[in-house]
Amino acid sequence: MIDVLVVDDSAFMRKLLSDFINEQSNMKVKDIARNGKDALLKLKHRSYDVITLDIEMPEMNGLEALRKIMSEHPYPVVMVSSLTQEGAKQTIQAMEEGAVDFVAKPSGAISLDLHLVKNELVYKIKAAANVNISAHIASNKIRQHSSLQETLQYKSGDKNFLAIGTSTGGPKALQKVLPHLKADFPAPIFIVQHMPPAFTRSLADRLDQLSNITIKEADDGEIVKKGKAYIAPGGKHLTVRKMGRSLITEVTSAPPQNSHRPSVDVLFSSLAELEDYSGAALIMTGMGSDGAKGLVEMKKRQSCVALTESQNTAIVYGMPKAAAETAGADYILDLHEIAPFLNQSFCNK
Repeated sequence: MIDVLVVDDSAFMRKLLSDFINEQSNMKVKDIARNGKDALLKLKHRSYDVITLDIEMPEMNGLEALRKIMSEHPYPVVMVSSLTQEGAKQTIQAMEEGAVDFVAKPSGAISLDLHLVKNELVYKIKAAANVNISAHIASNKIRQHSSLQETLQYKSGDKNFLAIGTSTGGPKALQKVLPHLKADFPAPIFIVQHMPPAFTRSLADRLDQLSNITIKEADDGEIVKKGKAYIAPGGKHLTVRKMGRSLITEVTSAPPQNSHRPSVDVLFSSLAELEDYSGAALIMTGMGSDGAKGLVEMKKRQSCVALTESQNTAIVYGMPKAAAETAGADYILDLHEIAPFLNQSFCNK
């Protein structure tokens, strides 16, 4: 049974969230709290498996409470945020502060239509309950170095790429990889991070601020450039196709795959169609198996090296495990090893 602490300043929202959770056979609301201050008092006396935490609250807001929770009582936290530009920025900040995931209220602080994200809420609470909280906390302290002497074996030349798939815990993992890639990284980078609309642009903007390479939310019909990272827009699939001698991004509203849109499998399957191209595919933290099927296609059709994040550092060892077991992992790396490994492999040819 997953014991949940629900934190929200609205009695109505606390009731809705509690009802959705208590309807499930494998989880229940153990306590509720009116704001961050109230939540911290609860945490002094009782323990929980997962905390859902509203961002906008009086006395002590969600970000302030999150910082204290992660420093004093580390727990898997799922943020509940407003579907606004400011809400998106605060949510990305919450990911940096230690939240493992988030759910967006469809229509503001008091969402009468919260039922629209009920399944997502339940799924993310379940994922949060499986979080490796020790690895999550340790990720704040890791340094970017690697003692590995091996490098990727892929075809040298101009036609290389790096593809990345991630989900729960992904924003933080991406922040430990992308900002540490060299400014002259000689290949385009395609990324699927499971996120709803409006949040991937804030994620891309934040990663771009921190990085030497350019990182952006992908637009439909862009000509792909080396040393640039393209993040699939939330709620849309990202695919890549050839046009003459160039690669072009395509952003579509095709049906979800593996219950996800964007889907890692969709991206990887499109990359598998690129004749004469080769590169690396990296699967990091996340629940489920998205990416495993697409990785099989890539390895079957082209010279593709499969990388997965290790169980030591993956916040949720679902997607990396599925990829390694289904497609086979050529290299299994701790999070702090990934960026140095990619730099050495791609940049030292």
